[in-house]
Amino acid sequence: MNPYLKLAIVLVIYLALGWKIILTAIKNIFRGEIFDENFLMVVATIGALCVGEYEEAILVMLLYRVGEFLQDKAVDKSRKSISDLMDIRPDYANIEQNGEWIKTDPASVAVGTTIFVKPGERIPLDGVVLEGNSRVDTAALTGESLPVDVSEGTEVHSGTINLDGVLRIRTTATSEDSTASRILDLVENAAASRANSEKFITKFARYYTPIVCGLAVLLAVIPPLLFHGVWADWIHRALSFLVVSCPCALVISIPLGFFGGIGGASAKGILIKGGNYLEALSKADTIAFDKTGTLTKGVFKVIAVHPEGISEEELLELATLAESFSNHPIARSLADEYGKHVDKSRVRDAKETLGQGITSVVDGKVVSCGSHKYMHTLNLEHEDCHIPGSNVHVAVDGVYAGHIVISDEIKDEAGQALKELKELGVSRLALLTGDKEAMAKSVAEALPDLTEYHAELLPQDKVEITKSMMKELPAGRKMAFVGDGINDAPVLTVADVGIAMGGMGSAAAVEAADIVLMNDKPTDISLAVRIARKTMGIIKQNIVFSIGIKIVVLILAAFGISSMILASFADTGVCLLAILNSMRALRIK
Repeated sequence: MNPYLKLAIVLVIYLALGWKIILTAIKNIFRGEIFDENFLMVVATIGALCVGEYEEAILVMLLYRVGEFLQDKAVDKSRKSISDLMDIRPDYANIEQNGEWIKTDPASVAVGTTIFVKPGERIPLDGVVLEGNSRVDTAALTGESLPVDVSEGTEVHSGTINLDGVLRIRTTATSEDSTASRILDLVENAAASRANSEKFITKFARYYTPIVCGLAVLLAVIPPLLFHGVWADWIHRALSFLVVSCPCALVISIPLGFFGGIGGASAKGILIKGGNYLEALSKADTIAFDKTGTLTKGVFKVIAVHPEGISEEELLELATLAESFSNHPIARSLADEYGKHVDKSRVRDAKETLGQGITSVVDGKVVSCGSHKYMHTLNLEHEDCHIPGSNVHVAVDGVYAGHIVISDEIKDEAGQALKELKELGVSRLALLTGDKEAMAKSVAEALPDLTEYHAELLPQDKVEITKSMMKELPAGRKMAFVGDGINDAPVLTVADVGIAMGGMGSAAAVEAADIVLMNDKPTDISLAVRIARKTMGIIKQNIVFSIGIKIVVLILAAFGISSMILASFADTGVCLLAILNSMRALRIK
């Protein structure tokens, strides 16, 4: 074939495969970003064309494009688990106007507006059910597959799906402040916080690329000038050296590893706000917990009824009726335990003393219920129960009639979660609570894997204890704090990693936290630690593997043992293996 025709065909194929790489390299040069993988590929392949190695130049570009294609596929797969969350943003809200339901933009709906959600529709805004019974699919927010039953008085959250009946809901948040918007904001901004491993790659590339370019020039020039080497041979070696030196495996696989870890975690209802928090969690040696809503359910329940002079049933009935006009959680827990219809017509003249108790006339009897302070104001002798919990003391017609003990229940999975964290090597598990000593002690005794507890703490006390614990950490280790209330926001910010229990919890806690567990399950804490450690293990494997193989093949290229095709295949192959390894971060058991 005519050599000029052959060169023309080669150039057409070369440009068809490599135009994007060449264009990117030129753009980066004008931006001052000269030494990147695109620049190396262009220099190496143009050099190959100049010395007549046409097939090698084309194969290098082909292999690189294949690697790029596989990389894009990998990124798309890891991005999908996150982008699926975008479907939770509702498109419209149903409001009533002139007796008709009309669809309107959720952003224009004010707090306190009544909206209607039909079966199969996504709930557009956070709110409270005013009317209707249904089941709600919360999987988009929590990853939980089982639907949740809702009825009058139940809180519902935007982004969840109404499955059965029509729900009439009073909104409690604007579209901007709704649960769905908060979650999307967390996920969309997760990539902004870079981990130390990602920063390492930036610094590494800044020094590495100019060094290998300089070494390639020396490799091409020194042997022919000083040792009578063949110019064509040493230029070829230098070009192979440049092809091998592309750090694309590191540049691609490490951010992809973090992206995969964050995406895999989000699919399990664990929202991580950035790679730096994932990296810090992998080093957790101390984890401290708030009590209410974190290790306990935050739901009060009657655990003991101790009457004096009357039966248990009568004591519970009188207390329930006396408290029936109160909205306090204790009143609701009494009604739940009573389990019968509460006939409020039997009750009159209810007078509540805020924070102390209530006195009502029940069936003509004066019934007083409340704390020990309330009993003191009534000049009634009484004793607190030996069982930890809140005591509701009851007096009938001025005579002490006994007390009812109400306590928060420990979450079913709390013990398992602490056991799993111990097995993962977390050496210090602490309970930090504002509750009384007796209550904190009872929880610590029920959860033997807790290494310590601190009771009767104000928010600032939690912050001081957390700071003290962080000073006692072994070198290179980190501390996490898990909480769910507004009063936990300061300590969530102070800890190396703040974990908010439940996207259904306090907006302040979710805002302050670095990681949000949407399921309210304590076992998700240990799952988050496992995800973090798996992700960091994969990233470290990629760093060691990529640099190790790179050094070996660079040496082979310098001694002329590696051809340019083999060098390109080794570079693309290493990159592909690192990408596939990074994809393992998406698979979470």
